[in-house]
This record gives sequence, structure tokens and C-alpha cells, in this order.
Amino acid sequence: MVLSVGVGSVALSPGEVMAALLGDGSDLQRTLVVELRLPRTLSAFATGGLLAVAGALMQVLLRNPLADPYVLGLSGGAAVGAMLAMVVGLGGLLVSGSAFAGALLATLMVFGLAHGTGSWTPSRLLLTGVVVAAGWGAVITLMLAISPAQQLPGMLYWLMGDVSYARAPVPGMVLLLAVCLAVIPFGRSLNVLARGPMQAAALGISVRPLEWLIYVAASLLTATAVTMAGSIGFVGLVVPHMLRLVLGNDQRLILPACALAGGTLLVLADTLARVVIAPEQLPVGVITALLGVPTFLYLLYRSR
Repeated sequence: MVLSVGVGSVALSPGEVMAALLGDGSDLQRTLVVELRLPRTLSAFATGGLLAVAGALMQVLLRNPLADPYVLGLSGGAAVGAMLAMVVGLGGLLVSGSAFAGALLATLMVFGLAHGTGSWTPSRLLLTGVVVAAGWGAVITLMLAISPAQQLPGMLYWLMGDVSYARAPVPGMVLLLAVCLAVIPFGRSLNVLARGPMQAAALGISVRPLEWLIYVAASLLTATAVTMAGSIGFVGLVVPHMLRLVLGNDQRLILPACALAGGTLLVLADTLARVVIAPEQLPVGVITALLGVPTFLYLLYRSR
């Protein structure tokens, strides 16, 4: 994070960054660090942590390493809800509430359609999520087509994933900490649920309430991330998978590690997006997609 705050059109050393944070630097340094770069870096960290924890929870629920808020359509549903609120002139908490409603609706649609008259299977859930995500994409295209021309550039950049306008990182950081503290006590139950609902029920776990807790938590995390930085894909896919290779499958370790590693990944991706074609800036969603698409294809190949 110190590296990210120091990188830009005016480079700052770690010492200058710390001096600006402590109020000892020049006016230019304090403006660059405190007012411009630090809120963006904190927003990127919060967004990455939110998406990574949501992805880890969805993968536990579905017992599928390919599960991810972006792939399963949660991000698309949240984006539709947030864009609809913006188009009709709403703002603030109403945009966040609309994004949460859209993410929860997308979750219910995916699980309801995938269940059908039978039971969930990994391939059925994955295919249903891809189709629902495509449907949300069509709705987004329709909304862009009928929106006023002056709103289109900002909406398009937001849809690609952009933290340059995120100036309120505190709600996302607070939610990330609160959800981690809330779900870590359920770590043993999540470990058992990851082995299957029948085994969990046989061991005394209340499966349905725990599944609903995961539904709501993942929807809230995704909605907050989308509201902060737009639709950023594949963070929730890449980070939990890589951490499981290192830490194993204990959710008491994986969930807090996802919060840290997801935040770190998105901070690094945003830093790269700012400097790779400087002074122009890339949407951070482009960087995460370049990382996530090969990882998704590799996991899909392994799961044949």
C-alpha cells in the first residue's frame, strides 16, 4: 500500500509518504497522499478483500473451485441494481441498497434455476451462473442504449472496474472486517459444509441457516464492492484458489487470508493500471481479467 501511494506522476519515497501521513510533508505531498492516492488505495484494498471473501464463501457453498461472484452473475446483478438507481437519479445508500438487492436477486435466480426439480451439481450451477450473467449483460447493454449520452463515458468506465472515483473506503473496510469477524466463528461448520450438506447435517450442522448466511454475506460483500469500484472480475476466483494451494482448506485461515491477499492483489493491479500506459490509466478490471481468464481456463481444464 505504501508502494501504491508513492507511485504516480509525482513519485514519492516511502519516507515522504510516511511524512505526509504524519502531517510533516509539503502541501503538495499531503494533497497527493491524503486527498488523492490514499483513499484510492484503501478503496482498492477494501474492494479486493470483499470480492475475495465473497468468492471463498461461494466456493464453500457450491463445493466448486470455479465459483466466483463475477462468473455466477452476482456482480452483474449488483451492477444492474446500482446502474438502475443511478439512471433514475438516486445516490448514496440507495445505490448501495439497489446493488445489494440486485446481487441477492441474482443469487436466488442462480440457485433456484440450477436446483430445478433435482439437485445442484457443479456443472449445472456453473452453466446456470454463466447464462444468468449473460442475461445481466444484456440488461446492462439495454440500459446503456437508453441512457443519456452525457452519462455513458462514466458508466462504461465504471462497468469495466475503476477505483479512481472511489473516495469513501471506510464503509467497505468496516464491512470487510465485520464479515470476517462474523464468519470466522463458523469456520468449523464451513469446513464440514465444504464436504457436503449430508455430511454436515449428519454431524449436527444446521445446513439451511448456514447456507442462507453465506447467501446474504456473499451478496452484501459483492454489492458493496460493485458500488465502490464497479464490476471487477475474477478476484474471487484467483485468490481463494491460490491460498488453498498454500494454506489448505481450513476456512478459519482461508477467510482472513482472502481479505488480506484479495486487497493486496487489487492494490497491485490498480497500481499497474495507473503506470503501464501513464499518464493514461487503464480500468483495473482489465488487469484482473488478464490474470483471471487464464486461471479460470486452467481450473476448468483440471476439473474435466
